[in-house]
Amino acid sequence: MEILRVEHLKKTYGAGDNQVHALDDVSFSVEQGEFIAIIGPSGSGKSTLLHILGGVDRPTEGKVYMDGLDVFEQNEEQLAVFRRRQVGLIYQFYNLLPVLNVEENITLPVLMDGQKVNRKRLRELIQILGLEGREKHLPNQLSGGQQQRVSIGRALMNAPAVVLADEPTGNLDSKNSQEIVALLKESNRQYHQTLIMITHDENIALQADRIIAIEDGKIVRDEVIRK
Repeated sequence: MEILRVEHLKKTYGAGDNQVHALDDVSFSVEQGEFIAIIGPSGSGKSTLLHILGGVDRPTEGKVYMDGLDVFEQNEEQLAVFRRRQVGLIYQFYNLLPVLNVEENITLPVLMDGQKVNRKRLRELIQILGLEGREKHLPNQLSGGQQQRVSIGRALMNAPAVVLADEPTGNLDSKNSQEIVALLKESNRQYHQTLIMITHDENIALQADRIIAIEDGKIVRDEVIRK
């Protein structure tokens, strides 16, 4: 079943001689439960694409449909709700609130949405993420790998339809990188969540179901690795 469709997406910055086409007529669709790796050189448009998919940035032209919903036909309030409920964003820099402990950081999106915390799901996530016994720790009491696990928990807590990860292993050593990718693959398998990940690591990309390569704002390769 199709969960995401992108149609003729364009994103332009500047004007005249200073105009930059970050995305130039990008179209593709994603099936529910797919794990897609997006690769390409720095400045190719990968992060711009991810931010538009997550409703963080708006396209200059084109459409994004998430589970049949035209994302950018919504007003700002509706778009904020969409970001909280439909999308889980994981960044290279963990973006944890330093005054909140592990449990509070993970449940923050639920509380911001005015919803009741699903304690069963929270316990399940903490167990899967290997954070048992650290629920009351502040971010500065955690290692980099543990902080990234918390950011993954925060992204998964609302059970979003799509998880978007922007270089989630970029600040980690190889051991922690492998563990983080294994966790994301496990959530992809266990919760049947769609995972779209930007990575510069070829070994990580080859673990995906499909690789989309972007250069100069265009898709230059869209290859299924495994079904």
